[in-house]
Amino acid sequence: MVYLKYIQYFYLVAAILFAVDGFVQLNASERNPWLSFFFAGIALFMFFFRRRFAKKYENPNKNK
Repeated sequence: MVYLKYIQYFYLVAAILFAVDGFVQLNASERNPWLSFFFAGIALFMFFFRRRFAKKYENPNKNK
């Protein structure tokens, strides 16, 4: 279960990649970048969500 500690960083990398893709699409006139920005926001939310629950399960007696 050690991989669960590091999988949260996948969401951070995905958020960065989607944000970069959104900015690239923002400069292209025929493309719509908002879906990429939406996915970047969701990935960023999932990063903080997973981080919070990883800390919660790390010390279960402290958070009760």
